Amino acid sequence: MIDSNLPTVDEIKTISDMTEVGFEWSPWHDERLKGYYLYRKSANEAEFSRVGDVKDRYASHYVDEKLTPQTEYEYYFTTYSYEGRESPRGKIHQVATKKNLNSVPFVQAIVGLPNRVKLLWRPHPVERVGSYIVERNELDQKEWKQIAHVKGRLNAEFIDTGLKDNHTYRYRILAVTYDDIVSYPSEIVTATTKPLPKMVENVLATRDLPKKILLTWDASNEGDISHYRVYRAPTSVLFYSFLAKTDENSFEDFVNSNGTDRYYKVTAVDKDGLESLKQSAPIAGATLDAPLPPAMTEGSYQNGEAVITWNQVDGRAVKYSIVKKYDSQSEIIEPITSNRFVDRALMPGVKYNYEIISIDEFGLASKPSQRVIISVPKE
Repeated sequence: MIDSNLPTVDEIKTISDMTEVGFEWSPWHDERLKGYYLYRKSANEAEFSRVGDVKDRYASHYVDEKLTPQTEYEYYFTTYSYEGRESPRGKIHQVATKKNLNSVPFVQAIVGLPNRVKLLWRPHPVERVGSYIVERNELDQKEWKQIAHVKGRLNAEFIDTGLKDNHTYRYRILAVTYDDIVSYPSEIVTATTKPLPKMVENVLATRDLPKKILLTWDASNEGDISHYRVYRAPTSVLFYSFLAKTDENSFEDFVNSNGTDRYYKVTAVDKDGLESLKQSAPIAGATLDAPLPPAMTEGSYQNGEAVITWNQVDGRAVKYSIVKKYDSQSEIIEPITSNRFVDRALMPGVKYNYEIISIDEFGLASKPSQRVIISVPKE
């Protein structure tokens, strides 16, 4: 209820900041009064709204908070009584908040770091600044996301970790005062993280070495490669497990079996621990298979001698071993360098079994040849 007999507040003093306006007036000591109401309207508002209630008529100061920087507002005061009656509105006063703080005067992004970006900026010159907000977005984004709140005006560094490799990010810094005023954003800086090392090329695996597979590849021409990692699988479709680390562009995988297939992938690792991608297709290698057994051509008893001949099949044999079995005994006769063997150490009435094994230059032995059986007549 408006009571025109209640006094109004017309003469006020104001002082403005970025988000606050302070008011000072001469208080009324009228016994009818309980306190004062403050009303406010901005340029885009149609009506005044009550924004303050000073509940003591002896008070003479009030601060309107959480305002928008660099904005004009209109204010007026009324007085109100213990019965809830309110005076006519006082004189309207126009007040503008101050321009917002600028952000830090300098910001820099350190590029080419592994999975991270380092930000540096110059501490804000205004001492009421107590912290900084770090915001980030990417080239295909419009919205900014707060990723850190760095406390302390003199703390002027932040490292953004866990980022994608060879990916570009944008950053900006906002200064925050102790009374939570947030500055305008700084200039935007752009940074790209370090790419992965290039994929290892021309990986080759041997198939002609005994009991081992030799891997070779082109040495990386990137200057900060620390080492290479070799991965292996027993088949081309199974999981590749880590096998070895090497500083050289070659590796010998010792496999204690003949004709064994293995599948490999090789990566390069730089000094920051970034690892290149693996080859999309596996590199197949194998240990040298044993030579083929010889082909028997003759096994006969002639004039008290066992005569055995054979042909070489794959051309790798450099010598042979003869397995001679009779009764419950077994005897190995070697080395034989020709394709014919004559056995004179025979006993009458004994049946002899012969098998031939090919031996190559590496000492790899073939499976036994076809067996020949020679029976020595009784005397």
